[in-house]
Amino acid sequence: MMNHKWKMTGKENWLQLLWWLCLYIFWIIVFQKREFSFSRTATVEFCYLIFIAANFYFNIYFAIPRFLYQKKYVEFVCIALAGIIIAALLRVPLATYLNQHRFLVGKPQPGFSKLFINSLLNIFIWVVCIISGKLIIDRFRFQKYVDAMAKEKEKAELDFLNAQFNPHFLFNSINSIYGHIDKHNATARDMLLTFSDMLRYQLYECNSNSINIDKEINYIKNYVALQQSRKEETLSVNLTIAENIKGFTIAPLLFIAFIENAFKYVGGSDEKENSVNISFQQEENILLFKVSNTKETSNNNSIKHEGIGIDNAKRRLALLYPQKYTLVINEKEHLYEVLLNVQLT
Repeated sequence: MMNHKWKMTGKENWLQLLWWLCLYIFWIIVFQKREFSFSRTATVEFCYLIFIAANFYFNIYFAIPRFLYQKKYVEFVCIALAGIIIAALLRVPLATYLNQHRFLVGKPQPGFSKLFINSLLNIFIWVVCIISGKLIIDRFRFQKYVDAMAKEKEKAELDFLNAQFNPHFLFNSINSIYGHIDKHNATARDMLLTFSDMLRYQLYECNSNSINIDKEINYIKNYVALQQSRKEETLSVNLTIAENIKGFTIAPLLFIAFIENAFKYVGGSDEKENSVNISFQQEENILLFKVSNTKETSNNNSIKHEGIGIDNAKRRLALLYPQKYTLVINEKEHLYEVLLNVQLT
């Protein structure tokens, strides 16, 4: 189902205005008759233009998004026909007034039925034609957008695969390093094993579009544990995971860029607490993720805070969860905060 929001730029507004002007001129040329003056034809067609344009925008901005794209076909047909009938009824007194006071003064006047039927047929035909053309054009645009997104997704996946190196060599190297670490240095050994688990997760389990949330949370816990051991004396870390965070899948490595960013740019003040706070909550089918970090006032990192990692995360969200997420990034004097809500399927 296409979900258009029908927002137009200034350029599109001018193009639509030009389109209606060309259509108006076309009608004048086609429907100009010898027995009618130019001013009469121009006036009649302008009246039609008003009611047809009003019907067009009524359908585009209301009836189509509210009913047609929601698969409420009967309601859409009824609403669209009602709009056309109302437009035809409104045109009758306008046409009657113009005939009586300008074009057919002292001459026989067409009756209500004739004016209504003519108005109804003309408005119906042109509204259907114009809206059909608009829908066809938008369908081609939407398909072009979908194709472009598919190609971009394929390219991202290919780049991800090309960026991988020989994992066997890497794990053998880790095992060698582990063997050379003093057995009494349990902390270093545990950190290396944690790193090995994280690497194995990235290389072997993140090649699909979705993964169990438990595995993703475990990966995040390992990453946080490594960061805590590295900065345990100067940093307070709080990781909160709601009990109902289970039983669904999520795109792998969706949150790690924001968490890495928090640890990278957290303040290092000796006078006040430096903290990173991470939370995962779930409300119905919405996953609520929040990460925040304290920062120093003098540390002007507003540009750095949104580097390549954040840009890539935004692109992945747009590709994997189109119109199914909200991302809000707030930067305050002493705090940097990311709020990400993802609709679960």
